[in-house]
Amino acid sequence: MVTLFDIVTVASFFGLVLAFFFLTERDHRTLLHFGVSGIVLAVANQVGNAGQTILALVLVIAGIAYAAVMAWRPVS
Repeated sequence: MVTLFDIVTVASFFGLVLAFFFLTERDHRTLLHFGVSGIVLAVANQVGNAGQTILALVLVIAGIAYAAVMAWRPVS
């Protein structure tokens, strides 16, 4: 089963993995935040495959935005 949401969410998840290894300090806290973002992307994939396109797009954008904020936050 290959849908638009499958492609978008898997590519976003792959981007999360790359961002974790190349843009962060690889600490447990960042991994937890990226895990939350990954769960949001998985839910967005299921919602999009069920036909709720607008909600799925909002979840994809929210998941990517949350990961971006967590990746570029100052290290404390």
